[in-house]
Amino acid sequence: MDLSDLLKPEAVVPNLKAVSKKQVIQDLCAKAARLTGLSERELFDTILQRERLGSTGVGQGVAIPHGKPRQIDKITGVFARLSKPVDFESLDDQPVDLVFLLLAPEGAGADHLKALARIARVLRDGQVAAKLRATTDPDAIYSLLVDRSTSSQSAA
Repeated sequence: MDLSDLLKPEAVVPNLKAVSKKQVIQDLCAKAARLTGLSERELFDTILQRERLGSTGVGQGVAIPHGKPRQIDKITGVFARLSKPVDFESLDDQPVDLVFLLLAPEGAGADHLKALARIARVLRDGQVAAKLRATTDPDAIYSLLVDRSTSSQSAA
């Protein structure tokens, strides 16, 4: 699965100013609602419900909040680089500054899991993460995510 299939250039937030996990999720759901035409409230409730099962902070400053809202017809992502790290109750207890919100249709099953795995692989690559943290240019961020995804896809 290629990240360009689920992330569009306009879905990159290069310098999100949020002070809490809840605000990060709320801001990303607002962006996703604008991009998909879905209800911001429904997206937020879906992600928060999933987050209550366990934090989606996967470690190394990365979080991948995700959920399956009703009425979404394709896997969709929103990426944010936070201006300051926030506590995300991550597995390694480290604050998070790279967040990829993933929304999938209820029947996405294996494709949802493949997308999560691809995102995790790209964001937990130390070189990619360092480059993402070093820029606020949305086009550069998008290229880092998508080019990395494409090149590791063909190498795998």
